[in-house]
Amino acid sequence: MKALSGSKLLLVHPSSNKALGAAGSPGTAALGPRRRVCAAVFLACFACVSLATTLLSAARDPGPGGASGRGSSAASFAVSARDGSAAAAEGLPRYVFDALVQYAALGGGNSTPSMPGADVRAIAAVLRRRAPCNLLVFGLGGETPLWRALNHGGRTVFLDENQYYVSHLEGRHPGLEAYDVAYTTTVREFPDLLDAARAARAAECRPVQNLLFSDCRLAINDLPNQLYDVSWDVILVDGPRGYTASSPGRMSAIFTAGVLARTRAGMTDVLVHDYEREVERVCSREFLCEENRVAETSTRSLAHFVIRAGTAVRRDAFCAGAAKAAAAH
Repeated sequence: MKALSGSKLLLVHPSSNKALGAAGSPGTAALGPRRRVCAAVFLACFACVSLATTLLSAARDPGPGGASGRGSSAASFAVSARDGSAAAAEGLPRYVFDALVQYAALGGGNSTPSMPGADVRAIAAVLRRRAPCNLLVFGLGGETPLWRALNHGGRTVFLDENQYYVSHLEGRHPGLEAYDVAYTTTVREFPDLLDAARAARAAECRPVQNLLFSDCRLAINDLPNQLYDVSWDVILVDGPRGYTASSPGRMSAIFTAGVLARTRAGMTDVLVHDYEREVERVCSREFLCEENRVAETSTRSLAHFVIRAGTAVRRDAFCAGAAKAAAAH
């Protein structure tokens, strides 16, 4: 009995939650507020855990249209990114593409269109097949926004002899990639330039070469260096001007297009506008070759050539006829 009198007994009343000590010490009375604080902390933690669980479940669930609830949000984002890239790779929707071509072919509200509707449709037919692609265009003009739009998702580069016109269009069309070219030839020099190129077609004017270091007078070697490393899918020659004897003429543009198409791997569609003119017609037959001409997508004023590169390309002559003539001598 003596031992029991030395110990303390703690009793908790179930209805009042009051702690009663045998000695009625003040420390036991402080347990009430402390327990309330602990309960509040517990409830706060429980709420946070519940909220986190709900958010994670929503992120994992793709919704009613999803195939599975196991995919993570990161995986969903990756799929969306791939879908976006695929959409960009498909280019313009067909109906948008056709509407743009129809509008341009009818003049587009311009009473003096710079290219006949049949030529616009022929070029568009090639771009419909190849776009989005790497498109190189010699010459700026009324169709510049059209070519850029039809190649949506690809890279379109324009070259022009007028640096002021280049700056003007860059201001009107933000994001336009255009460069000015300093041509050193004129139309009146055409016969002499052609004779010199024929004489040097196995040397400095050969069909496969690095144009940056070319000594051929018809080679354009002052473009930004990175343009020579691009595998061009489509090249459109619609410049420079060639209406007078003193204008640059398109001899260099056609020669350079022929070399670019043969130097890079793959197949290149080359289109030459104003084909009815002597310079364009003769240079196209000389450097792009009649055996490569596609009659189905050509018109009177537009010639379409398909140039295939690779090991089968001759390095001493552009065309089969020229190669046979050289072998005969």
